[in-house]
Amino acid sequence: MVKLSVIVPFYNVQQYAPDTLRSLKANAREDFEFILVDDCSRDGTPEILARAERELPGAVFVRHEKNGGLATARNTGIDRARGEYLTFLDGDDWLAPGYYPQLVGAIEDLGCDFLRTDHVQCTARARSVQRVPVGRRGVVLNPREAILPADRSTSVDYAFAWAGIYHRRLVDKGLLHFTDGLRTAEDRPWIWKLHREAESFAAVSLMGVFYRRGVATSLTQIGDVRQLDFIRAFDQVISETAADPEAAALLPKAVRTYCAIISHHVGSIERFEPAVAKKLKSMSAAALRRMPQDVLDEALDSMDIERASKLRRLRRRPAPAGAAA
Repeated sequence: MVKLSVIVPFYNVQQYAPDTLRSLKANAREDFEFILVDDCSRDGTPEILARAERELPGAVFVRHEKNGGLATARNTGIDRARGEYLTFLDGDDWLAPGYYPQLVGAIEDLGCDFLRTDHVQCTARARSVQRVPVGRRGVVLNPREAILPADRSTSVDYAFAWAGIYHRRLVDKGLLHFTDGLRTAEDRPWIWKLHREAESFAAVSLMGVFYRRGVATSLTQIGDVRQLDFIRAFDQVISETAADPEAAALLPKAVRTYCAIISHHVGSIERFEPAVAKKLKSMSAAALRRMPQDVLDEALDSMDIERASKLRRLRRRPAPAGAAA
C-alpha cells in the first residue's frame, strides 16, 4: 500500500523544477508516490517532468490539456492519489532531505486528521522561519478551537496547503478538495473548511519545506484579473461560515480577515493593470456590501483608523452593474 502521496503542480517553472525534483528524490521511499501535475505549461517544464517520471522513484506524471490553475491541478492530484496520507508541494519550492519520512512519522504518532508544520520562507538570498500560529505543539487539538480569536493571527490565517499532511479520511469526507478554478487564495476556503469540519489536528515544530517568494511567474507577482479570485474565495469563506451552527462566533474572524485582504490589495493597487485596478475597487465595494453589515461594522470599529476609513470609503463607492464577484 502507498503510505504517502505527494501532489506537486507545475506551471512554467522550468528554472526551478529541477531543484524541486532533486529534493523529492532525497525524500523518496518505496511506499511514497509523487504525482507531478503539469498544468499545461508552455515552456520546457513538461519535458523535465517526463524525464523525472523515468528517473524519480514513485513518480506519476499527469498533464493537463488546458490550464486550470493551482486549485484544479491539486484536485487532479488528489483524484489520482492512492496514499494513506496526502501532502502538497508547489513546483517552484523544495524540501530538506528526509523531511517526508519525519512528517509521516509525526502524524502516525499523533493519529489526528491533519498536521500543520512550520516552514522556511526564501526571498532571494534571505531566509526566515515562519511558524504555525498555534501555541501548543505535539498535542491533538480541536480544529474549530484554533479559528479564533478574531483579532489575532490563527491557524486559518496560515493557509499553506503544503505546510502539513492530511489523512485520507479527509478525502473520503469531501474536505480535502479545493474550489475548482480558483487561481489565487485557493487555500483560504480550504483551510476554513478543514478547521470547521475535521475532527482533530496538531501542530509540530518540524521544518522541511522551503517556500520560494518573489518568483516572477507567481500570481502574487502578477497584477492581472486572476488576482481578483480572492473575492470569490473569501465570498465562499463568508457564505459557508454563515451557515455554520457557530456562525455568530466565527463570522467576526472571517469578516475581519476578508477586510484585511481587501485593504492589502487596495493599498498596493499600483501593481495592477489599470482596468484590473478599477475592477478591484468596484468588486471590493460590492463585497463589503455583501458582508453581514452588523459584523462588518464591528470589524471596522476594531481596526486602526486609517485602514477602517479606507474601507468605509470603499463601501460607500457606487457599484456599477456587473460588479459582483
